[in-house]
Amino acid sequence: MSEIYNFSAGPAALPKSVLCQIQEELLEYGNAKASVMEISHRGVDFMQVAQKAEQDLRDLMNIPSNYKVLFLQGGASSQFSMVPINLLRGKTKANYANTGHWSVKAIEEAQRYCDVNICTDSSVNKFTDIEDFSNWHIDESAAYLHYTPNETIAGLEFDFIPEVDMPVVADMSSSILSREIDVSKFGVIYAGAQKNIGVAGATIVIVREDLIGDVVAKQPILFDYSTQADNDSMFNTPTTFAWYTAGLVFEWLKAQGGIKAMSQINDRKASKLYQAIDSSDFYSNPVNPKYRSWMNVPFILADNSLNKLFLEKSYNANLLALKGHKSVGGMRASIYNAMPESGVDALIEFMTDFERQHG
Repeated sequence: MSEIYNFSAGPAALPKSVLCQIQEELLEYGNAKASVMEISHRGVDFMQVAQKAEQDLRDLMNIPSNYKVLFLQGGASSQFSMVPINLLRGKTKANYANTGHWSVKAIEEAQRYCDVNICTDSSVNKFTDIEDFSNWHIDESAAYLHYTPNETIAGLEFDFIPEVDMPVVADMSSSILSREIDVSKFGVIYAGAQKNIGVAGATIVIVREDLIGDVVAKQPILFDYSTQADNDSMFNTPTTFAWYTAGLVFEWLKAQGGIKAMSQINDRKASKLYQAIDSSDFYSNPVNPKYRSWMNVPFILADNSLNKLFLEKSYNANLLALKGHKSVGGMRASIYNAMPESGVDALIEFMTDFERQHG
């Protein structure tokens, strides 16, 4: 059987070596005489797992010492609430960039807590382009600015960090660890684990310490960053298996040469795939090339009636989960860190053969 490549947008593929290590350790972790899923989160064995995972992430992202790293639950969607709860800090307004599906979700939730100023709106171009930052309408009195650096569904990715005189908040669920960033430019970074970090369940929050400790009144205690920070993300039982898996992925990333090395690989993977799309009259991508995602590559077939056949044949060729989101249509290849370059090569080869037969 040929190699299987999983292009799922999330939960997404894990590095094969990580899956093998999980398999090897599943029944007994280290000398614990039990699975990592069965041991106490407050025991020595798991505390070592947790501490090493945090330190490895700090090393990979060069996270400054005045930032807390939290391993939380609730998915990135829980942060749509936790961000305004923790960052409004007595103010009544927040800036949000609307650049896609997940931006819309974040805006809808923030409106429960404050007046949302939509400072830029890509819905006018069906989320295929990003307005020049000089034309954004920033409310300077707002508490913070929230944006989604990479929109998983539309395949739209920022090539800049908005620079404003207020905390910048970024939902990096689908782009974290894919390229180098300057963490110090952000007040809060958050990311669901199930794309570039590990398995579903854990949510990473990187928050500057001065933004912790002043929440909207009468909110759930678990939604207070200080509750989580003061208890090392263990106020209640954390997602131990997801935390453990994230730690294995961080180790794997270090072994690949870190984020700098991964960014070079990701650039090559994306460039290859977009070149294959652009050089064809059979496939197309609607996104402004300047803002095309490295991680999520949607593409449309010239004849929509061939979509079903494309998916059937690609699945039989062991190229999985290529169906595009219903709001965009066509196909979508998610090529996160765990997708090897050989997977992109296999997809391009299949696309070329399919076009030759049906174009």
